[in-house]
Amino acid sequence: MPGTVRPLAALSLLAACALALTGCGSSGGSADSASTAASGAALAGQTITVYSGQHEQTVKALTEDFTKRTGIKVELRSGDEAELANQILQEGDASPADVFYAENPPALTVLGDKGLLAKVAPDTLKSVPAADSSGKGDWVGISARTSAFLAATGKGADTAPPASVLDLAKPEWKGRLGIAPSETDFAPVVTQVLKAKGEDATKQWLKGLKDNAKVYDSNETLSAAINSGEVEGGVIDHYYFYRMRDEKGAAGTHATLHYFPKGDPGSLVDVSGAAVLQHGKHQAAAQAFLGYLASAPAQTVIADSASYEYPLVTGVQGKPELPALDTIGTVADPAQLGDGKQALGLLQDAGLLQ
Repeated sequence: MPGTVRPLAALSLLAACALALTGCGSSGGSADSASTAASGAALAGQTITVYSGQHEQTVKALTEDFTKRTGIKVELRSGDEAELANQILQEGDASPADVFYAENPPALTVLGDKGLLAKVAPDTLKSVPAADSSGKGDWVGISARTSAFLAATGKGADTAPPASVLDLAKPEWKGRLGIAPSETDFAPVVTQVLKAKGEDATKQWLKGLKDNAKVYDSNETLSAAINSGEVEGGVIDHYYFYRMRDEKGAAGTHATLHYFPKGDPGSLVDVSGAAVLQHGKHQAAAQAFLGYLASAPAQTVIADSASYEYPLVTGVQGKPELPALDTIGTVADPAQLGDGKQALGLLQDAGLLQ
């Protein structure tokens, strides 16, 4: 994420705005795929605007490499993905955005459902596994990460970690657990519990989390609290541990990462994706940027970066310390994650979100 706090409440606002702004959707067709074949000479010198909710340093490295390779300049606007998507909804056809690069599928789904996304060039979609992109072809998956359980080294949460994310609602975790429910990465885990156990069981699970856990405003502060021993453990995306380890060094890292069993709702593998805005003024250049993101050079930039995400293009390997993604879980179906509204409503009803 570009900042330190990613307010999930903004995604709730985004979903509400998507319902209210019925006039902002487009009835037009997809971007002309033939435009993606425009020569580099014709596109060089153009400037595209990218709204990005992804890791700012990594995206900056990507845009700089893209410009060097193509001559297409990029104006980068980084921020919270839900707030940026909501801004696009408010701006409608007048939005200056050519590309939206999101950390999670729900924000893309909201824009896609309003007809604001162009179809991605077929060759770009073919660059990554079909399950990692929109089933409607209006955004392409770029990278992946997985939920995991971070535990204070040597504490009970480390020596006997939860067998399932569902176990964290049990009484034995009271006072030992930390959560960051306002992170946009948390709602997809709730959606996975919904899918596996149904609404009533999910409500009880969230009630148990509220009873057991200390609430933190971000995964960074939660990770730091676990590392200091303030709480014994909590659910985070895997890369927060590695980034904290890089910052503090081995001697200053007192936390251990555990993965939930494959098939558990806590073993969520989620993708980040990018889309071309239907009414962007630079369709061919924007499609070229998506094609670049789904290419081996860009995926190598991601793999080598400090974001510790998994590349999606076959043949590009992630960092060697990361376990193979297919041993951890299966990429969540973006269609089943939907727009996240049901998960957000349950989090609010449980008192975990304002």
